[in-house]
Amino acid sequence: MTLTRFVARSAFRNQLRSLLTVASIAFSLLLLSVMLTLWRSFYIDKGAPDSALRIMTRHKVSLANFLPIYYRDKIRSVPGVVHVVPMTWFGGKYKDDKPENFFAQFATDPDEYFSVAADKIMPPDQLEAWKKDRTGCAADIELAKKHNWKVGDRITLQGTIFPANLELTLRGVYTIDPPQSALYFHAQYLEESVSWFKDTAGFYFTRVDTAENMPKAARAIDDMFHSTPVPTKSESEQAFRLDFIATLGNVKAFILSICGAVVFTMLLVCANTMAMSIR
Repeated sequence: MTLTRFVARSAFRNQLRSLLTVASIAFSLLLLSVMLTLWRSFYIDKGAPDSALRIMTRHKVSLANFLPIYYRDKIRSVPGVVHVVPMTWFGGKYKDDKPENFFAQFATDPDEYFSVAADKIMPPDQLEAWKKDRTGCAADIELAKKHNWKVGDRITLQGTIFPANLELTLRGVYTIDPPQSALYFHAQYLEESVSWFKDTAGFYFTRVDTAENMPKAARAIDDMFHSTPVPTKSESEQAFRLDFIATLGNVKAFILSICGAVVFTMLLVCANTMAMSIR
């Protein structure tokens, strides 16, 4: 009997045990791959090249604090800044609380948003339709496919952070690589629906002329508002994304703990299988 035949017969002597062992290891590897992919996307990937031209300016204390709307014109005066738009996280509920119905929702200014986020592509006629409709919105193409949305469909968002339910009409579908599964609507509509939100914004999304000017413009923005009652913190898109994720808790420790548990479980399964085979 050859060594290969001996190993094969020993491995399949108890077929159920072998099948369960292979399935458990395969599932563990799949879970480990998913966790490492999340880790890479959150903490390693630098984002699209166009993101090197963009700055996110928020309240220095917390993302939950709003900024005055007049900061927009002041930021526009900073050398190197070419476009700036207000952005506010709405966080509404679509249909129900199921995870598959959750997606990012932002109030912004459609007249200038796609000038800042130039890597998002939307047909010109749809962009013009969105600009003219106060209750209009624009969505990522993958998000539209997921929910079977078509241009002209009505989308209702139930307010959770803001005390308002928004009745939106899909006016445009944009593409971006990789997809972001986000929806954008008029900040003016939110201001009219929530009186205390008028003349404020969650944060500012700014585009500069060159990547070399991005750090200098970010420092200049923060220096401008350093001594004001509402100081700011300006950072890159990646840093802003990590700050936003941090509001959900210690995501980094959560991912690492799951990866550690998966590796430990795989070692136990392999050791148990080896011990039974040797016996």
